[in-house]
Amino acid sequence: MAPFYTTDGDLGETGYLGKERISKSSLRIEAVGSVDEASAAVGLARALCVDRKSQSILVAIQKHLYILMSELSASPETASNFDKLDSSYVNWLEAQIQELEDVIEMPRAFILPGSTPASGALALARTIVRRAERRAVAALEGGLIEKQLLITYLNRLSSLLFVLELYEAGISGQEIQLTKET
Repeated sequence: MAPFYTTDGDLGETGYLGKERISKSSLRIEAVGSVDEASAAVGLARALCVDRKSQSILVAIQKHLYILMSELSASPETASNFDKLDSSYVNWLEAQIQELEDVIEMPRAFILPGSTPASGALALARTIVRRAERRAVAALEGGLIEKQLLITYLNRLSSLLFVLELYEAGISGQEIQLTKET
């Protein structure tokens, strides 16, 4: 049986979709790692969601995030081989947001995450996606990636996760806690 480790990363470098190895602290790897963490958080939220629609949306998101990670991992010379995320992915997110907005009531104050286990996990996933977005912006500004659409996708994804948080809390019959009384 093959070992679960390679020893190749012991010196603080990692492989990516390019010719050389790069530092594990690089902006590119920070962005990829944050998206990977977001996918794990989305998976936890999916496991806790009570609604099959929510679960289905989250599975699709996780698949999208793997595509996004490959694009973030691709060096300039290999980027065209991994260019898969297009505007249809953003459009899909926006359509999901609109569909859910039609059945939820938007709060008039900031909400306190954690009305249910699923809504709390979705809030956590949203904050991790926001960090991934910031890391991807840094990679874009640093010239490591060139595709603005990756940032747009992460931005819309955080909005969808917020709406899903409200949706999951609502269908469970739990009252959303607000930071102030309305």
